[in-house]
Amino acid sequence: MRKKQLKLVKFNLINAKLTDMKSIISLAIIISSIVLHSIAYAAKPIYVGGRDRAAIRGYDAVAYFTENMPVKGSKEHLFEYKGAKWLFSSAENLNLFKSTPEKYAPQFGGYCAYAVSKNTTASIKPEYFSIVDDKLYLNYSKGVYKRWTADKEKFIAAAEKNWPKVIED
Repeated sequence: MRKKQLKLVKFNLINAKLTDMKSIISLAIIISSIVLHSIAYAAKPIYVGGRDRAAIRGYDAVAYFTENMPVKGSKEHLFEYKGAKWLFSSAENLNLFKSTPEKYAPQFGGYCAYAVSKNTTASIKPEYFSIVDDKLYLNYSKGVYKRWTADKEKFIAAAEKNWPKVIED
């Protein structure tokens, strides 16, 4: 939709006869608001949420693999990666993540994998997760998780087609 708006503005700029300063200023305000709207509502590459405004809502990405469960991270073990804060439950898990973040970081930027398969984004609840082929996938809710688990491979394939385009639109 934003692309259509920008094309319309471009068309108006080319074809309109801007005879006074008031028209130029009005058009500049319209263009600015479209650009600012696009910037403000673009999804970030890594979903951050929770009180800590951290990746995986402050849960330890490594613990999903080592303990097969979500474990709350601590600000004592914090690492910045891809513009997001990542919290870990131990120095050991922090160091594992630092050495190979792509191994432990959730797929699709930590957004709900089912939502990405449907060409949109959604937040997550850390307790609804799957590890498939050594990759971490997160889901929005218990109901979404049930749908996801019914056909993970199909949803993963669809999400891979949509990512990262879904956050760029």
